[in-house]
Amino acid sequence: MTPAHTPASAPARPPGLRERKKLKTRLAIRAAAYALIRERGYDATGVERIAERAEVSPSTVLRYFPTKEDIVLWDDYQPLVAELLDHHPADEPLPQALRRALHRATALTLGENPHFGRDDMLLRIRLVAEVPAVRARLLETMSGTGRLLCRALAGRTGQGERDLELRVYAVGLTGALLETVVYWVEQGCRDDLTLLTDRALAVFRDLPDTRRS
Repeated sequence: MTPAHTPASAPARPPGLRERKKLKTRLAIRAAAYALIRERGYDATGVERIAERAEVSPSTVLRYFPTKEDIVLWDDYQPLVAELLDHHPADEPLPQALRRALHRATALTLGENPHFGRDDMLLRIRLVAEVPAVRARLLETMSGTGRLLCRALAGRTGQGERDLELRVYAVGLTGALLETVVYWVEQGCRDDLTLLTDRALAVFRDLPDTRRS
């Protein structure tokens, strides 16, 4: 759901003053947008009102977020499954590695982000499920996630990043995970999301490993 960021396998580097200021501005804009959406609804929340609530100019909002949908979808800390896969042994079976990576991503997304609480996350998911413009924007950005996942899967299976089977698998998986989260919200968030993720993964067969052929 988010722009690319530093891979989880890279050494941590403390953010500089400029990066901290940018993060603070992004967080203020997002907080203002979410507060207004709760008060007024998505359609009635415009960039001008968001800027006023965040105490920045409309041009600043648009500089950080080209569209209102980008504000809703941005997350400063949402590790991608492709990055989490790098932490698993290369010889670990793909279904098991994906399952563990997805469980970890779910935990990070729903409970371990200091800048994005569970209530905000649930609101975002509801907007994805209910607002066509938000969902359409998410689908546009998913191609980048699919490419990163292709790269990670290629390294684990020996297939080429541009192989049709690999690309179909990666795109299908990202779409299935999105649909799983939407289903979870539609059911009132009562089910265990990790178990629903396991059910979604069970639909996908393992990719053939050309390294063993």
